[in-house]
Amino acid sequence: MTRVGFYVLADAAPDAALRFACRLIEKAHAEGHRVYWRLPDEAACRAADELLWTFRQGSFVPHAPAPALAGDDDPTPVVLGTGDPPPGLDDVLVNLHPEVPDFFSRFERAAEIVTPDTRDAGRRRYRFYQERGYPLETHKIT
Repeated sequence: MTRVGFYVLADAAPDAALRFACRLIEKAHAEGHRVYWRLPDEAACRAADELLWTFRQGSFVPHAPAPALAGDDDPTPVVLGTGDPPPGLDDVLVNLHPEVPDFFSRFERAAEIVTPDTRDAGRRRYRFYQERGYPLETHKIT
């Protein structure tokens, strides 16, 4: 059963969720996990792609947008996308989309990032998982 972690950020900066996701993904990658980062739209994917290269001096998180993986025989450790993840990618899901993805249950872990601006959508996602009996953890990030 998928373990779901909610990361509730106090930071209200417009890029707070993207920056926190980069740190979380960097940590997951360092621990050997493969990550699918689901974003709400293509503009957010482009911003996330750029930020993964620049968010921290000396950091290297190998990643690619999902459309760039067509025919890729060597799976990229971190994949960014707006839709369904590529086949075989079922380790860690980082969701910045306002809705719970239909495919979340194929992942071992799911991370939901909530900012002050997205609190209502975060509560809806929390209730969704809670009503279905998924194990939930809440982390308040100050």
